[in-house]
Amino acid sequence: MSEPHPWNLSLGRHPSPDEVTFDLERTLSCVVALRATVPDDAFTAPILGTEREGQGVVISEDGLVLTIGYLVTEAEEVWLIGNNGTARPAHVVGYDQETGFGLVQSLGSLDLPHIELGDSAAISSGDSVIVAGQGGREACVNAQVISVREFAGSWEYLLDRAIFTVPAHPRWSGAAVIDWSGRLAGIGSLYIQQAAGDDDEIDGNMIVPIDLLKPILTDLTERGSQRKPSRPWLGMTTAEAEEHLVVAGVAEGGPAMRAGVEPGDIVLSVDGEQVHGLPNLFRKIWSLGSAGTLVPLTLHREGQVISVSVQSGARTDFLKKPRFN
Repeated sequence: MSEPHPWNLSLGRHPSPDEVTFDLERTLSCVVALRATVPDDAFTAPILGTEREGQGVVISEDGLVLTIGYLVTEAEEVWLIGNNGTARPAHVVGYDQETGFGLVQSLGSLDLPHIELGDSAAISSGDSVIVAGQGGREACVNAQVISVREFAGSWEYLLDRAIFTVPAHPRWSGAAVIDWSGRLAGIGSLYIQQAAGDDDEIDGNMIVPIDLLKPILTDLTERGSQRKPSRPWLGMTTAEAEEHLVVAGVAEGGPAMRAGVEPGDIVLSVDGEQVHGLPNLFRKIWSLGSAGTLVPLTLHREGQVISVSVQSGARTDFLKKPRFN
């Protein structure tokens, strides 16, 4: 753990202009409210709903807005609202399943400044940051990085280096995380009760580091997704319970369901190799090849050991695609 950055904020309070060395009002004006509508028949509608609200951050002069991808996945209508009262429709440019980022483009001038991308690799435990929603100082909190570590999500999601902040922001979805230079260090993704990474329940947020955007930004803006082949996706929600990997659910019509995987199954091995913990499970599946590869699983079900072979797919193939204007 490195020493905290010398920029210290009053933890949990709204930021004050005299606490920072940058133009606070201008920087906070880069954050917009985002509202998205998703069709009833969308693949993600049963889980994420059809009306989604969160935040986004203007990252270019022409109104490109970065947000968290689950807000805009399969969205058919998006609206952006700024601190200046301006409301503009937008269209989805792309979303990236690996990082969780989403991009939307304003269909008209927002008349707002944009924020520069920072260096999330420089962020470490103890550092002060501002977590900002749309609405100026009253929608922001002074926060502290409580840990920087690996994060695995049950929905086949893994970050090698996620940022965790406390206290939790009430509107974390797509919120801007601003570093000591007034630049964007990450995007808010989740509410987490164990933000410190141990057994203590400390409410906080999981932040997707901005450095993950830089190598894929051109691909996302030009083609809506990364240029490289997609990872194999099983459509299987998995939870860690008492040192076991338990299938908590399977996506309707997804690869795991078609292969006969059932909720309650315990995953013992992948391709003959025992797996322990979600990160190990995901990395083993992804090491077998790209989307479409066959994934052999050994499962424990009702006292029996069974083998199934899942014909993996690309998660994006099950989603409604962005409509480019």
